[in-house]
Amino acid sequence: MSYKIISKKEICPNQYEIQIEAPYVVRNAKAGQFIIFRVEEEGERVPLTIADVDKENGILTLVFMAVGYSTKKLAQLEIGDDLLDIVGPLGKPTDIKNYGTVVCLAGGYGAAPCYLISKAFKEAGNKVYMIMGARNKDLIFWADKMKDACTELFITTDDGSLGEKGFVTQVLERIMQNEKVDYAIAVGPMPMMKAVANLTRDKGIYTEASMNPIMVDGTGMCGACRLTVGGEVKFACVDGPDFDAHKIDFDEVINRTKIYKDQERKRDESCNLLKQG
Repeated sequence: MSYKIISKKEICPNQYEIQIEAPYVVRNAKAGQFIIFRVEEEGERVPLTIADVDKENGILTLVFMAVGYSTKKLAQLEIGDDLLDIVGPLGKPTDIKNYGTVVCLAGGYGAAPCYLISKAFKEAGNKVYMIMGARNKDLIFWADKMKDACTELFITTDDGSLGEKGFVTQVLERIMQNEKVDYAIAVGPMPMMKAVANLTRDKGIYTEASMNPIMVDGTGMCGACRLTVGGEVKFACVDGPDFDAHKIDFDEVINRTKIYKDQERKRDESCNLLKQG
């Protein structure tokens, strides 16, 4: 099976959008699901949430930031190159139904999977607010696509260089003050998703978070992606990635993501050496 890259572009500094021929992957793919890829035989298995699909042409779109060894290796591939393998679609799709008013909160490159999620909620008859947040304007991407996928789009940046200065939570708070919100979903950095959960908890708004802990096999066998939800052990790859955000032990997940920092640093250094060579 060939997974040929047919399009590649840097949409933000160090952040890429690639399109890959993967007809068997996209055939049954739904909003909120993910894939696991390998660039090379000895490479690690890396999960990425599906950003978009073209089922008619069998095209899979992924968005990623080149921050670790494997994503930097992926960023070095060019149009015409093949990925070694892709497994998917994996995980449970986002539960799409007509809630009424839905808020999708996207932090950083978490904005990518929110496109399909927001689009699906809108098609299901919901009023959909999309709130995209990033450190600065250079890290905001797909704004036009997001605008088409939702009822109203809000953009926030930490430095105020685009949209509203501040964080996604302040826009969410304002929306909640002005009207009834029936459902919220957060996709992005763990601290952002935790902050969203803390904000909606007292309001009784059902809120989900798309979790991206350390993951290896993607089938629930290795246990690397385990997390505690409502006092029970769950596996993000088969029980999620979406979970009730009010029940997630975010502190535990955040601490677990730091386990392999030293190994990641060493692999990152080796990747930089390869690039220089």
